[in-house]
Amino acid sequence: MSFEIALSGINAVNSQLSGVSNNIANGGTYGFKSSRTNFASTYAGAQPTGSQASSTTQSISRGGPTTSTGRPMDVAIEGQGFFITHDATGNTAYTRVGIFGTDKDGFVVDSVGRRVQGYAVDTSGARGAMGDLKVPQGQIPAKASDAVNFVANMSAGWKTPTGTFDKDKPTSYNASMVTAVYDSLGNTHNVTQYFVKTGASTVDVHYAFDGAALPATTTLTFDATGAMVTPSAPVAVNCGTPAGAAAMNVNFNYSGTTSYAGDASTTVNSPNGFASGLLTGVKVENSGDISATYSNGQKKSCGILALASFPNENGLVQINNTSWTDSPASGAVIVNVPGTGLAGKLISGSLEQSNVDMTAELVNLMESQRTYQANTKVISTENQMMQALMQAI
Repeated sequence: MSFEIALSGINAVNSQLSGVSNNIANGGTYGFKSSRTNFASTYAGAQPTGSQASSTTQSISRGGPTTSTGRPMDVAIEGQGFFITHDATGNTAYTRVGIFGTDKDGFVVDSVGRRVQGYAVDTSGARGAMGDLKVPQGQIPAKASDAVNFVANMSAGWKTPTGTFDKDKPTSYNASMVTAVYDSLGNTHNVTQYFVKTGASTVDVHYAFDGAALPATTTLTFDATGAMVTPSAPVAVNCGTPAGAAAMNVNFNYSGTTSYAGDASTTVNSPNGFASGLLTGVKVENSGDISATYSNGQKKSCGILALASFPNENGLVQINNTSWTDSPASGAVIVNVPGTGLAGKLISGSLEQSNVDMTAELVNLMESQRTYQANTKVISTENQMMQALMQAI
């Protein structure tokens, strides 16, 4: 019986050695979670028969340290949760390894080519259905300018010019300002505003488009404190139709413009619209947004990463590529965006390192070695006793 008991101890220790070896081997693996082999005694009725490796406990809830990589599509999870991926056959795997990139078709993939799952977003930023995340490739179209926010101080000390306004005669106006706008093709045009003081509390604004005078005129009126009274709404200026492009109507918003003493100044001269642009980079934000940047300075959200949580993380089944699959023991998956519900927060430009405590694993290795040696000593001693018994007989 001692042979069998010692042999069961050796088999149990072999299972522990496998676990310890796997932990040590993955000490440098991103997102790896160490495991521990649990032992239990075995009995045949009231008779002890040794020990066995009864179960394995995963340390999924213990996070590993994070390291900054500076790579824009690397991301670490701080707290609970797993990234959700689908392989080519549609199988789902969960991982803590946030090494992401894009494939030739623009899909966001992990380091082994599985498609990362998340929520789509529309042009208004509203969240849509969950599925494969994709970054639009190539060039985005231009957006024509249709609004300009303009805030300035029209000096109360301006003198009223003499004669009729003429954009080619600087003495016929007090100041001018150029605003660059875009047509529907993405071509840049200049709208020039000419400011002419016409009374104690009024300033007329004349316009020119690419040097050609426009018929539109706007009168700005101010009260006794220098605050603007009219216009109270944006002013529409018909800029005509540039060659090959759609007709342009630009609304100038003068809200906040003043007429105080002192020098004239412009604090806001901000048109909307932009030229077409090429994709220059993709980044995972701390919020989970997949942000694409373009050569025209625009930034577009292409989706939001989804994080999966489980009632019993220890019930997940480990598979290749530092990943897990769910099981009946893990419970049903709970999906949230980062930072909501059970889902942890994200750290952009970083990765979670292995949570293996190398010192503890080496101590476990030495303890396993001593236990193994003790069991082999039992077998050796039992063998010597049997030999002595046979010799005595």
